[in-house]
Amino acid sequence: MEIFFGILQFLLLALILVVLYRPLGDYMARIYTATTHLRVERLFYRLTGVAEDTEQSWRAYLRSVLWFSAMGVLLVYVLQRFQSVLPYSLGLPAVPEGLAFNTAVSFVTNTNWQSYSPELTLGYTVQLAGLAVQNFVSAAVGIAVAVALIRGFARKGSGTIGNFWVDLTRGTLRLLLPVALVSAVVLLAGGVIQNLNGFTEVTTLSGGTQTLPGGPVASQEAIKLLGTNGGGFFNTNSSHPFENPTAWTSFFQVVLMLMIPFSLPRTFGRMVGDKKQGYAIAAVMATFYVASLLILSGLELAGNGTATALAGGAMEGKEQRFGILGSTLFGTTSTLTSTGAVNSMHDSYTALGGMLPMLNMMLGEVAPGGVGSGLYGMLVLAIIAVFVAGLLVGRTPEYLGKKINPREIKLASLYILVVPVLILGGTALSFAIPALAESVTGTSIWNPGNHGLSEVLYAFTSAANNNGSAFAGLTANTPWLNTALGVAMLLGRFIPIALVLALAGSLAAQEKIPETAGTLRTHKPLFVGLLVGVTLIVTALTYFPVLTLGPLAEGLL
Repeated sequence: MEIFFGILQFLLLALILVVLYRPLGDYMARIYTATTHLRVERLFYRLTGVAEDTEQSWRAYLRSVLWFSAMGVLLVYVLQRFQSVLPYSLGLPAVPEGLAFNTAVSFVTNTNWQSYSPELTLGYTVQLAGLAVQNFVSAAVGIAVAVALIRGFARKGSGTIGNFWVDLTRGTLRLLLPVALVSAVVLLAGGVIQNLNGFTEVTTLSGGTQTLPGGPVASQEAIKLLGTNGGGFFNTNSSHPFENPTAWTSFFQVVLMLMIPFSLPRTFGRMVGDKKQGYAIAAVMATFYVASLLILSGLELAGNGTATALAGGAMEGKEQRFGILGSTLFGTTSTLTSTGAVNSMHDSYTALGGMLPMLNMMLGEVAPGGVGSGLYGMLVLAIIAVFVAGLLVGRTPEYLGKKINPREIKLASLYILVVPVLILGGTALSFAIPALAESVTGTSIWNPGNHGLSEVLYAFTSAANNNGSAFAGLTANTPWLNTALGVAMLLGRFIPIALVLALAGSLAAQEKIPETAGTLRTHKPLFVGLLVGVTLIVTALTYFPVLTLGPLAEGLL
């Protein structure tokens, strides 16, 4: 029966995404191509001194992204450090320096990694003025960078790729705010709480007492999912009944995570003037998504051992109200979209099952990826794919009328290499340096051996890919992990953005070249298959050796 309902759930999800693909994708294209500004936007531009009708080179665009993000890190850090004197602090003390740094970086980079218990660490002012605000603007930054890359393909002989401040403002005011507002109301109707009550002590049925937290949860929950952020208001994230009360709210949260990333290929197709290109990118994303969901669901339903067989599958760490397939659907979605939210504990999955969320992130989270970041990651892989195709047939590679020259290939190659270096380097340092290894194995890892390695590998994979989910058995609130994961989040976010914007500038400066009989048709099934293969080879297979030491070794024992 669970399999039957799981199939119905997936078919309904697919139907909703197909229905949303065209109108939402077209609406986002209109947002970023409109020549007029809303009155509220013009007011904002006057207050901030933005020249809204002036476009920027890729270098100026990048400087704007970096300055804006740096100010965001500083603001969130200061709010945490002065929490004790802020209103609605709930009597909580200031957040320690290392943890405050890690958290500030985490939310500004759209990672939302949490090395703390939110309801016991952060008051409502920090949650609302710091974390919730970054949930909006960090998502808007990701979409803006993706749109800048699309303009690079669409324009010819141009020295500019748009205006970051205009893209940021439009993405926030025209897209994220209205959809998040409606979504918050839906979550409220589903039982997600929204209040400023603080802590309430209640008497249990057994006569004991329990302290229950409150908070403005629905408003933050909506944008945490819509913006593929993922940071929970409570420690157990979307498995907490105050964040995710029922099976249908869990399904709705999956829709929120997927609706923008899966519609952005339509935006891409509209802005470059070839809708079929958008269908091709969406097909690649859907292929990986369906494959990952089927494999993870099969592994968790099969389980291992007598106990899991009697339970009908691996139910440890999963909520009964969601079941196995509701949990695998959510887990697949959150790790393929850079959201990082969880309605079940990935650390409790079977050994091979726990490897799938890790692999989803190692793919680069491009199926469909985070808002904006998934699309620009997939477009970089498409450039690699057409380069490979050009080598096979002995032609100069081209994509959407733009030649893929050595400069473009170097930028794309560096993009591919950044995150693996951060993941493998961070994991290696954690065990290779004696002082760090003592901290990691003695304090952070509670489950030593192959699984302990998997926990550390998962943490660096999540941080460098700006996902934020975790194998929950790892204690990450230590000086080394707070610092190392914070650095991984920063570099994993902004080095790829810098490379993407440089790529956008290089492409925008080129003239369009006409199609010929030898031009690779990048909207055909042949290219879709090629892009799937390239994605697997240049991303996931990079990590095969370290996976053999962690989840593969544990699963095959």
